[in-house]
Amino acid sequence: MEFTAIKGFKDILPEEAGSWQVLESTTRRLFSAFGFQEIKPPLLERTELFSRSIGEETDIVSKEMYSFKNSKGRGLTLRPEATASVTRAYIQHRLYQKNPVQKLFTIGPMFRHERPQKGRFRQFHQINAEIFGDPGPKSDADVIIMAMYLFDSLGFDDLSLNLNSLGCLECRPAFREELKGYLRDKTDALCSDCRRRVEVNPLRVFDCKVEGCIQIVSEAPSILEFLCETCKVHFERLIGYLERLNIPFVLNHKLVRGLDYYNRTTFEIQTTRLGAQNAVLGGGRYDGLVKLLGGPDHPAIGFALGMERVVSLLEEKVASEEKNPDLFVAALGGNAEKVCFNWIMELRKAGMWVEMDYGSKGLKAQMKRAGRLGAKKVFIIGEDELASGKGVLRDMETKVQDEVDLKDSVANLLRAMG
Repeated sequence: MEFTAIKGFKDILPEEAGSWQVLESTTRRLFSAFGFQEIKPPLLERTELFSRSIGEETDIVSKEMYSFKNSKGRGLTLRPEATASVTRAYIQHRLYQKNPVQKLFTIGPMFRHERPQKGRFRQFHQINAEIFGDPGPKSDADVIIMAMYLFDSLGFDDLSLNLNSLGCLECRPAFREELKGYLRDKTDALCSDCRRRVEVNPLRVFDCKVEGCIQIVSEAPSILEFLCETCKVHFERLIGYLERLNIPFVLNHKLVRGLDYYNRTTFEIQTTRLGAQNAVLGGGRYDGLVKLLGGPDHPAIGFALGMERVVSLLEEKVASEEKNPDLFVAALGGNAEKVCFNWIMELRKAGMWVEMDYGSKGLKAQMKRAGRLGAKKVFIIGEDELASGKGVLRDMETKVQDEVDLKDSVANLLRAMG
């Protein structure tokens, strides 16, 4: 029987790993400059953490989570998103006592049982960034600008930033009622899920991907017309920060976040190169989440970046550079193999990629293997070379051979390799 990966779960092969490494290293370097520190919450959490934070009636909780009962009958879930886990850790470890404003990020896998499609899998990976403790638009601008700088650092110049405000507990109810009235008049044209959403949470109709529902919400009332004065000033100040840095954006009153804990600022970075699923990053403010999960009443804002989608764009934009060994050591004979093995370890410790044959093959076979690996140079050592104290360094491209003194061989090889 041949085993294959489970549907919706994907192997990341060596030739693909380079793009992932570029994304992760760029992220860590840039986020550090913005004062963010990495946190690594576990993959498994209590089911109640997500049902309370995300919302019982959401598709994520009701249809998509990988949940099971442990031996004591407690519900456990593989995390479908990271914000709830990071917030739980923020509360549990009282991170706010160390610093009233905490900037945290995490990189890792999430799990949702949904239909696999381009750039979306049942095990997928996200980069999440969160700021806890600041209620103002400056922290909104901080995370949004950091997200835009990240894509700029990766070489993307064809993305659009979409902005909206969801208001607060004071001004959103009036918009909800206005939206309900608008949607009720068009109930027959809505899909079955949206007919249910109209009464439970009408803002979720904006998330629907059914063409008829998209057309209906395109003419729906704008929440920006219902903002209270405080929310309006907050949003205007955020826009001011972005405009002063010449960061372009689109006001999109149809943009809502799919989770219950969001309020005020919401944003999304989109591309035209991924078809209907065009978002590569989404986020917003969730001032009530910390309190909802049993912590103090601390505000927060953050975003999640879909790594598979960004990696697919990186692979389109930057051709993968083939990596090859710096040096192949061809050892001929038992004594040479023992000596060369020690040299190889010293060279690797110095940061050089060095390979040798694990068997005891002849020179012709070893040269053939060096060629297949694409080694830049081959260092040839046999009994004659050991006796003369001179090894042979062969350039595989030019075929030029030079002698290398075996006294202080590691230092001499490092110099010869440049």
